[in-house]
Parts: sequence; structure tokens; C-alpha cells
Amino acid sequence: MTLDRLSHDDLIARERELDAAYRAFQEAGLALDLTRGKPSPAQLALSDGLGTLDGDLLAADGTDTRNYGGLDGLPEARALGAELLAVRPDEVIAGGNSSLTLMYLYLLNAWLRGPAGDGSAWRETPGGARFLCPVPGYDRHFTILEDLGIEMLPVPMRDDGPDMDLVEAQVQADPSIKGIWCVPKYSNPSGQIYSDETVDRLARLATVAGAHFRIMCDNAYAVHDLDDDPPPLASIMAACRRHGTEDSLVLFGSTSKITRAGAGISWVAGSAATLDWLRQRLGVLTIGPDKVNQLRHVRFLKDLAGIRAHMRRHAAILRPKFELVERRLSDGLGGEGMGAWTTPRGGYFVSFDALPGLATAIVTLAGDAGVKLTPAGATFPYGRDPDDANIRLAPSYPGLEELDQAMQVLVVCVQLASIRQRLDA
Repeated sequence: MTLDRLSHDDLIARERELDAAYRAFQEAGLALDLTRGKPSPAQLALSDGLGTLDGDLLAADGTDTRNYGGLDGLPEARALGAELLAVRPDEVIAGGNSSLTLMYLYLLNAWLRGPAGDGSAWRETPGGARFLCPVPGYDRHFTILEDLGIEMLPVPMRDDGPDMDLVEAQVQADPSIKGIWCVPKYSNPSGQIYSDETVDRLARLATVAGAHFRIMCDNAYAVHDLDDDPPPLASIMAACRRHGTEDSLVLFGSTSKITRAGAGISWVAGSAATLDWLRQRLGVLTIGPDKVNQLRHVRFLKDLAGIRAHMRRHAAILRPKFELVERRLSDGLGGEGMGAWTTPRGGYFVSFDALPGLATAIVTLAGDAGVKLTPAGATFPYGRDPDDANIRLAPSYPGLEELDQAMQVLVVCVQLASIRQRLDA
């Protein structure tokens, strides 16, 4: 029964029942964590076969991977990234362990020096540079922009990606907008996959935007499917080629949630002009990436088919966890009018929207009962969710038993906060 159909006496009785259940959780001394999307130990163990190279340290082109050089990364590592990101090998640089590092490097230099040479520095934008940020979104993307002092403009997410009507109108009207963040497949945290139309409209943005506009496209979950028949994502680079806007796209990916978190390969892809510009910056920063690690990964994963086979093993571990989250939310909150949530087909998160004004209270209640949740507001620029409603759930790391306990606590916290809000109204 929904809240609006409960009498005042019914609400008081339910609040007492829920408060007793909540106090029992507090007394249980739980210490559970749903804050970040980390692979579980069982997932990490899937890549134990990376092992060593048994003394064969030469790449396919004869490169001795133990030595300096190779700023672009090994050719076979670039080819693997090209398959993953749906681009050509010559459009890829294979880097070190962190795509986030490459994102920061790109944006820092776009702000400081400009993404297209003299006269293009974002820091010289009259009134300051601004950036579009689909929400809810990834907090680390927002942190980079905040660190650089680039103003963030939230854009609502729809079922097929960002609200492109709003994106196009803002980009056309405001030349100080220098870019947009995108997580095109299984968006963090709400799990959308951008439609073909959204991809095409993104690719057209540079034709109406001010100078030096960039799409920062973090395809972190390109192969992180839970189903055997995953929905496709259209190639954003192919769409940009159709519209002659290749220079506007900067595309990132990594193996961090494929093999070992923080110990794999990262990739950045873009046009010839973009990569030439980036090489100048990388050439100051490093003499070359860890080519031994790149070689290990290529020999272990082999190609896109090998990656997909590996990710099916990940899915076998993750799928029961996402099913458990859905079951607990549906059983405890379905039809209650106390919130809504996503049911993603891949990625690492479930996005939960409580009743407006309750996310902070729910996170606090859960924390006091021994369940850590991502801070309320983290999925919005500057940590400010105007509705105080969104909570990002990360079910990947805990075991099933711990996850089940955490979800039971969460459901009680949502119910308790919702009923108390109603009683206080």
C-alpha cells in the first residue's frame, strides 16, 4: 500500500515496527560497504592467468618491452584498444594503468594550453570555461573539472542518454561551453545505453558549438554486460566521421574492471590531430608506458572475442548480485511509492531515487546501522543534488550474504525515512 493511502495511525504503527527492526540492525554490529564499484576478489582471481611472460619479452614487431620508448604503446595493445572502443588502431594510444590519468592530462592541457594550439586555451575563455555534465553522473569526472575551476552545468539523463534538446540548445547559445562528459554504455550510475540517435546528435555538436568543443567520452563499461545478448552501442567515432567532427571526440577506456583494477592498460582514442597534440604532452610526462604489462594483457586477452569470453565469467559472478538488489528493492519497496531504481543490463551500479529530500537522511541512517553508502549528492556536480534524492548503489564487491544484509538495511532505512517524512508533513 502506498504512503498516501495509509492513515496517521497506520503510519505511526509502521514507524514503530521499522524503528525496532532498525535498532536490531544497529545492535548487530554490521560493517558493510556499498560505496565504490570495485571488482570482488572472485572477479580479480579470473585474471590470475596473467602470470609472467616466461622470458619471451619481445613484442610482435620485435620491440624489447623491458626498455624505454614506444610512447604510443605496443602496436598489439593499440589494436586491442581499437577493437574495444570501435575505432582504428592508428586512432589509439595505449597507456599505463589509469584512464582517469589520461582524462586529467587531456583536460589540464586543454585548459592550460588549449586543445588546438595557440589561441585555444580554455583558461582564456571570456567569463570562464563551462562544461556540460549529465546527471546523475560519475563523481571523479566532476572532481577533475572542479579542480581546474571549470564551471559545471548539469544536464538531466533520459532513458536514451543526455537530454539532447537541452544539450544542443545550451551549446548553440553559449560559446563558453567547451565540452560534455559522456559514459555512453551503462552510464555511471544509472545504466543507460546511448541510442543511435543520441550518438548521432552528439557527433553533430561540434558543428554548432563554439570553438574547440570536446566530447569527453569515457567508455568504461564497453564490454561489461550482464546478458549474453547485450544491447549494442553505435560507434561514436564513426558518427563523428560522418559529420566531419572527429577532432571533437576524445575517447577513453581501460582494462581496470576487466583484469586487475588499477594494474592494467588504459587507452585514449581520437583523430590524428588530437593524438599528435597529446603526444607532445605525453612526451614531456613520460618516456613510455609499461610495455611489459601491455604485452602480458594482450597475450592473456588476445582480442575482442577473448575479452568477451572473459567478461562472461565476470557476468556469472555479478549477475546474481544485481538480481539480489532488484529482488530486495522490489520485495521491500515495490508499489510503496517510496522510491524508484534502475535495472541495468550491465556496468557496476544501480541508481536509486528516494523521495525528494531524503537521500541524505537515508545515507545517514544506513551508516549508523553499519552500511556505508556513497554520500548523497556525489552523483551531481559540487556534491549538490537539488532534489536530495539520488543514491548510487555499488553491489559488485561484497559477497552475496553481505550484500543481502546491506540491502535489507537499506530497504528499512528507506521505509523509515519515508514514513517519518510523511508524519512530519
